[in-house]
Amino acid sequence: MCDSADLEMVMALTPTPPGNNFLRHEELALPEPSYPLDLYFCRRCHHVQLGHVVDPKILYQKDYFYVSGTSSRFVEHLRDYALDMVRRFDLSPGDFVADIGSNDGTCLRCFQEAGTKKVLGVDPATKIARRATESGIETVGDFFSYDLALALREKYGPATFITSHNACAHIDNLADVVRGVRHWLTDDGLFVLEVGYLLDVYENVWFDTIYHEHLDFHTVAPFKELFARTGMEMIGVQRVSPQGGSIRVMAQKAGGPRAADGSVEALIEQEHAAGLNKPETFVRFGQRVNEVGTRLRSLVKSLTANGKTIAGYGAATKSTTLLAHFGLGSDDLAFIVDDNPLKQGLFSPAAHIPVVAVEELHHRQVDYLLILAWNFAEPIMENNRWYEDQGGKFIVPMPVPRIVER
Repeated sequence: MCDSADLEMVMALTPTPPGNNFLRHEELALPEPSYPLDLYFCRRCHHVQLGHVVDPKILYQKDYFYVSGTSSRFVEHLRDYALDMVRRFDLSPGDFVADIGSNDGTCLRCFQEAGTKKVLGVDPATKIARRATESGIETVGDFFSYDLALALREKYGPATFITSHNACAHIDNLADVVRGVRHWLTDDGLFVLEVGYLLDVYENVWFDTIYHEHLDFHTVAPFKELFARTGMEMIGVQRVSPQGGSIRVMAQKAGGPRAADGSVEALIEQEHAAGLNKPETFVRFGQRVNEVGTRLRSLVKSLTANGKTIAGYGAATKSTTLLAHFGLGSDDLAFIVDDNPLKQGLFSPAAHIPVVAVEELHHRQVDYLLILAWNFAEPIMENNRWYEDQGGKFIVPMPVPRIVER
């Protein structure tokens, strides 16, 4: 995170509880603390981040419900990613692949299927880390840091390839993490991370990716500066589709064997053209978000006033931000459907909307499904054509709220 003296607040969202803190029935009457969701811009390096950091033990070490393996689309992405990395960088069966923020081990399992057998995960969600180890993917249940990297290299040896998916948006002291990566890597090793891309968020008004787990909202220019001051260098970056829109950043130790491919400077030019190096851009972004909220709230209230029933699809962490900031709750959505069995039977943070399995749609027919997990809108609609065949319709909230007619 950047120095507070360089930061300027550019956007304030409605405070919420941690977006992934889904509640059991007996917890509904207990106090539910909310925390600020204010966005800050660094005048020095142009990085965008949250102003308030929630204790990561609250976010990850009580009950953490996100698991990579429940999304078939994301599993497919990780499988393609592993194959691409093994082929592109000529990884061999004896190379050591590590994953920071490895979750349930899905990514490392894909690397094993692609031919690299020695793998290790690191993830602070201790229950999920334990289950990953029990499933055959050894996982260290801890927060990655430079100090942990010292111990990991001592115990397991240097890593040839270190990867991370979306975890680098969740880290307060990212410089310490990159220093740890540098220490753990072999001299010719690679660090490849994927993380949500702020340019996609800005262009598509995907503001609900702003929640307490996401401390950082990344662009390429600040990444280049971060790597340079931690003894690393970016050799390439590409835009990829998961999580609505992400970047895949490839880096090595400074002076490493691979030449940069020119993609870093090309994307920095696009960021500057979009104004992501100016604070006023994000002030205007907040205004656009509020306009979307006005339109979505009007659509939902109009439908319910006419006797229509609405449910949500996808109890994603981002849904907590969207529902809270747009003022939608249990009076608007009868329930939320989710494919993750860990969330089924629980209630959403703040709004306390029940989360159910998709089978519930067969028993409780609703007229409309508001797709809260919008980054998976297409597969959700494709997998539930039967719902449309029975007369149901989908609502996609962003970038412009609309009822899907297919």
